[in-house]
Amino acid sequence: MDFTGIVVVAGNYGSGKTETAINLAAACRKTGMAVNIADLDLVNPYFRTREARIPLEAMGIQVILPDRQYMFADLPILAPAVADIIRQPSDLTILDAGGDDVGVTVLGALASVLQNKSVHMLQVINVFRPFTGDVAGCIKIKEEIEISAKLKVTGLVSNANLMDETAARHIHQGYDLVKRVADHAQLPMAFITAAPGILTENDLAHFSCPVLPIDRKLLFPWKRTNKI
Repeated sequence: MDFTGIVVVAGNYGSGKTETAINLAAACRKTGMAVNIADLDLVNPYFRTREARIPLEAMGIQVILPDRQYMFADLPILAPAVADIIRQPSDLTILDAGGDDVGVTVLGALASVLQNKSVHMLQVINVFRPFTGDVAGCIKIKEEIEISAKLKVTGLVSNANLMDETAARHIHQGYDLVKRVADHAQLPMAFITAAPGILTENDLAHFSCPVLPIDRKLLFPWKRTNKI
């Protein structure tokens, strides 16, 4: 995966976009890149980049969060540092946007800062979630995200999973559908994701794009032990 500059990771609720963003940051950091990641998800109270702050910072990744007093607020509050890392991005600056068109409206507020910047926006698709089980649904979500974000999707990510029930066939099924979406939208498939254990069961030759191994760094709120 060859990503540099500013990469926005978006998708509908339950697509796994935050976990994808975190693992993309980790994978790129392991190659020696300087990586920043900003939590712009101000809607979803469960899976957020902020929950993985400790392990990410231990890797040398700069994590930009709202001010501590607003850490768990579902309000459109942005740290000034977000604008700063956009103006002077690292080798890779990842913006973890909120879900659906509502969640990415914060990107519209950053339109003036993002203007004239090279920005890639990835749409993460889990074909086993509501509204993204067919090409038409995926395209509808894409168009809604683009309108609210005031940005165009530049690549698609297949993050097919059924949590602990995920099998190799689900990864193939997700790839096949998202590939059809990509062909319809005339967009590249940036990569697909899969847990390392499942990767050994897949025929990687079936995929025409890179594969990002997913290491779950986020837990459900009732399973967390680390403090933010």
